[in-house]
Amino acid sequence: MLEELRNAARRVQGERGLRDLLSHCRQLLTERGEANSVAIARDVVARFAALPDDQQTVFFERLSHDFSPDPATVLQSAQAYAREPNAPNLLRLIRNAEPPRQELLRRINRTPGGTSSIVAMRRALLARIKRQPALEAVEADFLHLLSSWFNPGFLQMQRVDWNSPAQLLEQIIRHEAVHQIDGWDDLRRRLQPDRRCFAFFHPQLPNEPLIFVEVALLPEMPAAIAPLIDKASVPLLPKQFKVAAFYSISNCQPGLKGVSLGNFLIKRVAEELQRELPQLRTFCTLSPIPGFAAWLRAGAPCAGLTKPRAERLAQTLAALGTAGIGDLAALANAEALRAMNPETTQLLLRLCAFYLGQHSTAPGGDPVARFHLDNGARLERLNALGDLSAKGCKQSLGLMVNYLYDLDKIEVHHEKFTQGEVAQSRALASLL
Repeated sequence: MLEELRNAARRVQGERGLRDLLSHCRQLLTERGEANSVAIARDVVARFAALPDDQQTVFFERLSHDFSPDPATVLQSAQAYAREPNAPNLLRLIRNAEPPRQELLRRINRTPGGTSSIVAMRRALLARIKRQPALEAVEADFLHLLSSWFNPGFLQMQRVDWNSPAQLLEQIIRHEAVHQIDGWDDLRRRLQPDRRCFAFFHPQLPNEPLIFVEVALLPEMPAAIAPLIDKASVPLLPKQFKVAAFYSISNCQPGLKGVSLGNFLIKRVAEELQRELPQLRTFCTLSPIPGFAAWLRAGAPCAGLTKPRAERLAQTLAALGTAGIGDLAALANAEALRAMNPETTQLLLRLCAFYLGQHSTAPGGDPVARFHLDNGARLERLNALGDLSAKGCKQSLGLMVNYLYDLDKIEVHHEKFTQGEVAQSRALASLL
């Protein structure tokens, strides 16, 4: 009984907090004084953060319903512009069609810490989108504004090294999403002279990295990840640097999902390294293939293939079964992959070439492949036994891939990808 009373009290308190928050939002939209606006915006931020989870959900629903454009006004403006497509009518239509919640977010952004608060609000919103698709219009407004505010022209690129503030180094350890950093010794090795780490920062979030990339400086294009992240390895000498290999890129701000940051960071880093180390001639990645095993388990769907390639894919799948690999789970461990004969390895490489070279252009294609190919990279080389970690065996049967960043052809390759064509090396194309 006592617990029920407490729950009821929390619900009443949450509902009261929501009403007060919505009241302050409306007041913020109508306030003309700059000082008062900042104070109200600060209060809106604090009240949202204090809301319980269920009331935050209701708040986003009210943003959708109560802070959308008036349909009748929009229709009237659209009809006026259709009759007379002049500048005044166009401006009136644009003004009336913009959801009031966009201006609300702009005013919240003016308060100290407002940008960080809006990023946090979007993170909370994204957690609800799959369950509540009706909030997609609200999400579109957040993404529209954040994409503008986090335009790469506003971002600052900084190199992270062992002399960087401890708080920043701790965030690098915490946010590494591709190859976990095993403590300070591991991080120290990743920041030695034959390694580089660069991060993007925003002036409004000066102590919080938005995204960072790790680079290995090597004599040749790498085929496996273990040597790159071996904290006991000996650093190479500068005269051995011929290749810059991007081996990890991690987003630090879930609230900025979908905001283009990584593609610009890779290009900026490549340009910076080329200035610092003119002897570098090759810029590439050593990348995971997180969707490959799941694609195989689903029967290797691959739409839009020519008849000869469709037959070749079917033959390769059949040959894999004939080789006794009917159960992919049996391959999802390092011991089994090491024991695999060359013929079976070749079958897996061919199937992966189909997955990356053909399926990656589809909406459900491999996310890492889509990122790099859309960024203007070329599909260069597949590497068997490239990642024998438990995660690598499970997701990609140990395979990794090199994407090549030819700085003179990035735009050409990007254009090809937007038209459904993957730029790839002859060796990869021959597997198809």
